[in-house]
Amino acid sequence: MMFSPSALDLARFQFAFTVSFHIVFPAISIGLASFLAVLEAAWLKTRREVYKEMYFFWSKVFALSFGLGVVSGVVMSYQFGTNWSGFADFAGAVTGPLLTYEVLTAFFLEAGFLGIMLFGWQRVGPKAHFGATLMVAVGTLISMFWILSSNSWMQTPQGVRIEAGRIVPEDWWQIVFNPSFPYRLAHMGLAAFLVAALIVCAGSAWHLLRKGSREAVRRAFSMSLWLILVLAPLQIVVGDAHGLNTLQHQPAKIAAIEGLWETHENGTPLNVFGIPDMAQERTKYALEVPHLGSLILTHSWDGKIAGLKSFAPEDRPDSTIVFWSFRIMAGLGTLMLLLGVGGALLRRRQRLYESRWFLRFAVAMGPSGLIALLAGWVTTEVGRQPWVVYGLMRTAQGIGPVGVQQLGASLLLFVVVYFVVFGGGIYYLLKLLAKGPQPVAPQTGQGSAYPPALAHDTLAAAIRPVAEG
Repeated sequence: MMFSPSALDLARFQFAFTVSFHIVFPAISIGLASFLAVLEAAWLKTRREVYKEMYFFWSKVFALSFGLGVVSGVVMSYQFGTNWSGFADFAGAVTGPLLTYEVLTAFFLEAGFLGIMLFGWQRVGPKAHFGATLMVAVGTLISMFWILSSNSWMQTPQGVRIEAGRIVPEDWWQIVFNPSFPYRLAHMGLAAFLVAALIVCAGSAWHLLRKGSREAVRRAFSMSLWLILVLAPLQIVVGDAHGLNTLQHQPAKIAAIEGLWETHENGTPLNVFGIPDMAQERTKYALEVPHLGSLILTHSWDGKIAGLKSFAPEDRPDSTIVFWSFRIMAGLGTLMLLLGVGGALLRRRQRLYESRWFLRFAVAMGPSGLIALLAGWVTTEVGRQPWVVYGLMRTAQGIGPVGVQQLGASLLLFVVVYFVVFGGGIYYLLKLLAKGPQPVAPQTGQGSAYPPALAHDTLAAAIRPVAEG
């Protein structure tokens, strides 16, 4: 029987497609913006050329990622008013102000100082330029704060009442700092820093394999591995706390993630492997470890976790998807931890830059942060279904008056345009990473503490090859 998608299916897939592209580039920007602030602070303190060289190179990568993130984000705003006008009408009194706060604080801050950061090397003093870099970094973090607050409220809504079929805010403190927000903010922040650290690590390892050990490459490789060593275990701890919070507020999501159908009274096993079957209400080929589910999810030997059969069939998330998306995220997180520990051991043996197997492993791990990020968001959003605002509004109720033909045509257009535009952007991003840091031109001018702009201007140098093909 041929699959015939409904308007709801197409609207969901279209939003998933566009948001998957969008989330990648802000995550890179958030991590790299803070990395650039650290590099410039190190240069101001030590005046060592290596930090300046690293700053110029990674600011190009940041500029390109920032531009692609802005472009991909514009489309999503329009979808709320077209494909999801029912949701906008119901929850706009909450989501509208939260997204407005993001624009008024974060985006204005980033836009106001981005030009100084990229083009102001010879136009402002060292401290003023560092201040601009710092403001851009802070702006990316504030942006993440408001976006995560809005999304977390949809996961665990608080501080509102429903009046005449619409959400009415009552307590903005409860809305912004809803129960899942602190955990999701920490989880996403660490994920963004890991994304950037893994890209820096992979790019540096690639150059160490090909061109030997230039100091800027070695220093970037070392700094990124230190960061991974700290962040990977911290992310595991935060993820565990996030899981406990999810079990409290979204127990159906946890049951779907674990492929649990039955409620075990005397300890819940962990399904390490299996294929959940939503129709047959069982997990096929399950490889169970007794009591391990209780230990991980409740921190007790015989903790009780509700199975999917405890929830009405129409209220169950698709376990087939989230079971594996979660395991992809967790598996890659384990590999990140191994990368950080392996780097520490090789550093102790003074073979960090010479071990070719480890350098190849670091290169292979380059995209792992992005893949884990996407897998985590799939787990979060698919696990929330069938709710768009958990417990208050079903996803099917949020769709606007759009037809299958309209959604199908716009989805096809998005696919074509996105693969052309972002395919070109990603292609150049890889070429930029392959080129690597270049020696800084000699200082010119009288008494200038800062060097001339790299290749005339950082952003211009980053986007010119794309424009020229």
